[in-house]
Amino acid sequence: MVTKKNKFSHISLSTSSKDNRVIAIATQIYEILSNADIKVSFDKSLVSLEKNLKVKARSENYIVKKAEFLIAIGGDGTMLNSSRRYGSQGIPILGINLGKVGFLTDISPNEITTRLLEVLKGDFTKDKRSFLEATIKGKKDTYLALNEIVIHSGAIAQLIQFNLYINDRFVYRQNADGLIVSSPSGSTAYSLSGGGPIVLPSVKAITLLPMFPHSLLNTSPLVVNDNSKIRIEMLGKSKAVLSMDSHNSIKLKERDIIDVSIGKSVLTLIHPPGHDFYEACRNKLGWSADHTKN
Repeated sequence: MVTKKNKFSHISLSTSSKDNRVIAIATQIYEILSNADIKVSFDKSLVSLEKNLKVKARSENYIVKKAEFLIAIGGDGTMLNSSRRYGSQGIPILGINLGKVGFLTDISPNEITTRLLEVLKGDFTKDKRSFLEATIKGKKDTYLALNEIVIHSGAIAQLIQFNLYINDRFVYRQNADGLIVSSPSGSTAYSLSGGGPIVLPSVKAITLLPMFPHSLLNTSPLVVNDNSKIRIEMLGKSKAVLSMDSHNSIKLKERDIIDVSIGKSVLTLIHPPGHDFYEACRNKLGWSADHTKN
């Protein structure tokens, strides 16, 4: 459904990209928003703008309190970073795509002005995405991921052993390079490269995909309801690592128990008009490439 609303009053900018186009694009966006009488702030990832614009970078807390939405400039890595920092705090996010694939980022650099003005007028759609949460038994920290939570050996051709439980029911014991637990958002990321299914963002599901399992009987991905409680029990003495969106790297040991479930936070993505998931798959994954030439 297209949402119509009044013009925004405060929009923030952020990046984690090292692309040399970032500062020029951020400056362009700043000028577009300022000319529309919208207050613009940016965090310390864009501190280089301070000198050019004579405006100070703001703290994350300031942006969370003040911004009506955030523009993330970069690829999907930037979107994942912004999602954890701001999206999990309730700030909607719009992505400028400087990456190669960019399933989470919509606007290309050559259409920034047109698309951004459409969004400012209220011509956009909202897309809700769930986070995954992971905890390690006996530890206080909760780890957040938008795409996937992965348990892996951290080394090439080194198997790890674990038991998998879903809703306290034993599923299987596995010897594999690891296990990918992905959300629908993550189905077009790491899971896809491992042979996992593509899951529509609106489908309430979690996918579990063994990485190069020793047993050929357990190569198929398993798709479960997103209200499922997943537990992984580490076995054996092999070294393993827990990572979230390829961001964190927490060492695991024998008998560690990792609990994974859908998180309490919800990410809101803002898409310009015309956004279509299937079209994104056609363009970014080459679906129907031969047919489009006819």
